Amino acid sequence: MKTVHSQNIRSLAASICVIASVAVLISCGKKDTDKNESGAAEEVSQTTFAVSTINASRGELKDYLEFGGDVSAKTNIEILPDAAGRVVELSVSVGSYVAKDQVVALIGPSRPGMNYAQSPGKAPISGTITAVNVVVGSMVSQQVSLARISKTDSLQITMNVPERYVSKIRMHQNALLRFDAYPGELFEAVISEISPVLDQSSRTMAVKLVFSAPDPRIKAGMFARVKLITDTRTNIVIIPESAVVTRFGEQFVFVVEGAAVRKQPITPGIRVDDKIEIAQGLSEGDEVVVRGQTLLEDGAAVNVVARLEPLSALESLR
Repeated sequence: MKTVHSQNIRSLAASICVIASVAVLISCGKKDTDKNESGAAEEVSQTTFAVSTINASRGELKDYLEFGGDVSAKTNIEILPDAAGRVVELSVSVGSYVAKDQVVALIGPSRPGMNYAQSPGKAPISGTITAVNVVVGSMVSQQVSLARISKTDSLQITMNVPERYVSKIRMHQNALLRFDAYPGELFEAVISEISPVLDQSSRTMAVKLVFSAPDPRIKAGMFARVKLITDTRTNIVIIPESAVVTRFGEQFVFVVEGAAVRKQPITPGIRVDDKIEIAQGLSEGDEVVVRGQTLLEDGAAVNVVARLEPLSALESLR
């Protein structure tokens, strides 16, 4: 009996030792886990994001529609002969300047067995010859144009506006023009004429513009890239559109304050190219993140690696 009792005691003692060992291991494991989680959280909280920023500026934005237009003379007159016959003399070429009533061609109206005096074709106005439609020896009637004369010192731009934009067109509307011949330069114009009807085949409306200031470098026949100003906002806060973050339907920016950022909700206004008006939420001079904001959250630590120059209001129109 004594031997059995001793064995029971030893078994009990061994069980107690095993339980105690397991408890110690569990306790150590929990401490290590807690330590690791605490270290990870501390590491995340200390993450610093490299960003680029810009200061919100106050200025002007011009919204616009863009079209193509052809430059032509405002006044174009066809020179018609007074009599039918053969062109026996042609005294002008393209580019020639002629005065009113100057003879540009002679028409011989003679028929076999009949002789008539030559009939002169005269310029009805003074101007520049922009097209010659006949050569010596051509047979012409009184309805055939000998040449076209144009007032090249008074030019216009004609463009065709699609139907969906008709409601945005009005008389005396301002426009900015660019020409491939003069890269980087802007020329000003205003709408002078709007067609009362649309072309049924193309569903477009003819619109004409005149230059605000004539420039002798612009020639009839040139192609103009027209930016028609549809809306002008002055004295507004402007930032690059790339600074605006949209998450779950909310629009906001990150404003730098010291070494961290603050999430700032905004109310956007008009957008022009890569710029946006901030109607509410920002003030002039606020430093906002424009690059590196993808992973940012409110209160995140940042390191500003580049500060960009404030926006220029006219850059978007060039």
